[in-house]
Amino acid sequence: MFVMPDIPPRANLKIQLENLMEAAGDAVFQLNDKGEILSASKRTIELIKPDGILIGLLLSDLAVPEENTLISAAVTQAIQSGRHSQVNVQIKTHASVHCFDFLITAYATGQGNMELLAVGRNIAQQLATEESLRHLATHDALTGLPNRSLLSDRLSMAMAQARRTGKGFAVVALDLDGFKKINDALGHPVGDVLLREASMRLRDTLRDTDTLARVGGDEFIALLPNALTEADIQIVARRMIAAIQLPFEIQGHALYVSTSIGIATYPNHGDNEVALLAHADLALYRAKETGKARYVLYDPQTFTKPVHDVSIEAAMFEAVKNGEFLLHYQPVVDATTRQIMGFEALMRWMHPDLGLVPPIQFIPMAENNGLITLLGAWVLKAACVQIRHFEEAAGRQLYISVNVSPRQFRNDHFLETVDEAMKLSDLQGSQLLLEITEGILMSDPDHAETLLTAIAARGVRIAIDDFGTGYSSLAYLKRFPINTLKIDRTFVKDLPGSVKDAAICDVVISLASHLNLNTIAEGVEDEQQLQFLAKQGCTLIQGFLTGHPMLPDEAIAALKANSAAAFVI
Repeated sequence: MFVMPDIPPRANLKIQLENLMEAAGDAVFQLNDKGEILSASKRTIELIKPDGILIGLLLSDLAVPEENTLISAAVTQAIQSGRHSQVNVQIKTHASVHCFDFLITAYATGQGNMELLAVGRNIAQQLATEESLRHLATHDALTGLPNRSLLSDRLSMAMAQARRTGKGFAVVALDLDGFKKINDALGHPVGDVLLREASMRLRDTLRDTDTLARVGGDEFIALLPNALTEADIQIVARRMIAAIQLPFEIQGHALYVSTSIGIATYPNHGDNEVALLAHADLALYRAKETGKARYVLYDPQTFTKPVHDVSIEAAMFEAVKNGEFLLHYQPVVDATTRQIMGFEALMRWMHPDLGLVPPIQFIPMAENNGLITLLGAWVLKAACVQIRHFEEAAGRQLYISVNVSPRQFRNDHFLETVDEAMKLSDLQGSQLLLEITEGILMSDPDHAETLLTAIAARGVRIAIDDFGTGYSSLAYLKRFPINTLKIDRTFVKDLPGSVKDAAICDVVISLASHLNLNTIAEGVEDEQQLQFLAKQGCTLIQGFLTGHPMLPDEAIAALKANSAAAFVI
């Protein structure tokens, strides 16, 4: 039978206390009723004052000056209650300052005195972890920008402040034009770097009081608090556009993207978060639809009601069955003679209730859900048949240009669709121009080469759309049977005033000329742009100056008003 040794009560208490002090906490002190240190554990001495003396000091003296009264108050509370108190304070250690969570317990000694045991736990790492978790919950992991959750909080604060002060604020929605092509062509690692660098450029255009949030993919929202005039907002938008238009140098690639911007203001365009974001997003769609690399301020008088993407996607399948999709045709004009040489077919969706749904809304969905293959085949066949009717009206040969989506291009039956369209319309191969993106070429070069060679063998022409905005490699101009380069509107809109854009257009046109390729400049909106491009030797131009996208009857009227010209493409 085990028999406890005969230890005097006071000695027994002292041994238990010493054992507890060595076993418990990161910092353990025995204090008198004045808060003076009577003893400390070995670990405490090593941590706080390995080469000094702690005995006799006040525990509060170890805290940073602005917090020493917190310890004094905790000591007093523990003594008065006869139980314990708790306090978080910054303690000066020999290496740095750490946050400790102290539990201070009062007890009576054998002599009837009151002493205290202060057990402290270093919670600096815990606080850092908690702060890291809070940051992850409210910030985008890739860019470090606020995420949608934090944006929502700041929008709520901005609205509360605006209601108090009577001063409004602006919400700016933007995304990167051409990002998907780069992501598809060069992969997500390059795309991620591009997003990080773009986010830094955008943040640098804003004030410290502004918020820039990444809300998904290449989509960003900027919150500009306090009253801003429309002129102020336009200055910010122009700064953003200019910052993104400069080339990005990433892993040896010179990448060009632009940004389109939609703007809504509080309270003019909405008095709640959902309305503000929806209206800014709708303005963004309008900016992309009317040229990209530009900003549009929401106008409740002219903008249709925004519809949630889920509703649009559900309606798309019914729209295919109900024949709600139609084609508009934009003239492509000889840069020198001003004669209409052909048309680009552009798909539109006329919803019976919503009206005209912007292509920027439904085409990405159709690409994702697979409908683009069905729609693309219909566009190709319908456009080829329609160009025959245009030729009858014009009394001369014309060509038709049709965009090919990445998913459509990868479809095993695409070549059969081309053959069916040409057979149905009895078009010559040279009258059909298929527009593909640089991303299509680079995502699977071997497949692209095989398919494009087969297409070229049929006499069909091939154009690179938005040339220069993605991964512009001279190698594929040599490898693939390309006939035409389309100069993106982002390089045209500031002509002839922009020296850099003028240089880029000059280089592209000169390159195409030496390789015996045609050039089509998109987005030509004024006479000065046309004159500059024609002087540089651009073959064809396309834009609002010479014709908006139009319905077939309007296109026929435009042809009849246009004098005859020989077919050149």
